[in-house]
Amino acid sequence: MTKVLVVEDSPPQREMISELLAKTGFEVTVATDGVEAMEQLQQSTPDVVVLDIVMPRMNGYEVCRQIKSDPRTQSIPVVMCSSKGEEFDRYWGMKQGADAYITKPFDPKELVGTIKQLLRG
Repeated sequence: MTKVLVVEDSPPQREMISELLAKTGFEVTVATDGVEAMEQLQQSTPDVVVLDIVMPRMNGYEVCRQIKSDPRTQSIPVVMCSSKGEEFDRYWGMKQGADAYITKPFDPKELVGTIKQLLRG
């Protein structure tokens, strides 16, 4: 089963994304911020990471940079999922190594489709 790590500090958003992905057939683990996400990545390797940007302790840009600079995790696709919808935010997210960038609120089909496409690619 495909494992997805959802990193989101907002409980309603985290729950909504987790439920959506679980119903689609993914095995979901969650982290409430970037520090927790990095700790979880030390324990197990997900197939894909869905990552918020604005979070306490460590933001999504930093998490993405760390994932992509570590040889153990650099091949894991990262989907940034953020309310930061300006063109610069998208550009900066991709510059940090994100494989995709989705703006909230998003269409559930867009998130699932993006994850499936990254796993195929």
